[in-house]
Amino acid sequence: MGGVRERPSGVVSMTDTREWHKSTYSAEKGSCVEVAEGATVLVRDTQHRDLGHIAYPHQAWAVFLNDLRRGVHD
Repeated sequence: MGGVRERPSGVVSMTDTREWHKSTYSAEKGSCVEVAEGATVLVRDTQHRDLGHIAYPHQAWAVFLNDLRRGVHD
């Protein structure tokens, strides 16, 4: 069975099979990011997928989303 193989450094292998979805926090004017969730959360620019992604620990991503809901980053 294929799946995600994450290395201790947080780097995700090229065989990652997670599903990407558009973030609900993306702007309506094309400033969109896509997210793939797992033990690490991957984030990439929708218009520049070829540039790769940034990996965040799941807990750090959860804290970030909670801060967004509270308006901390407005």
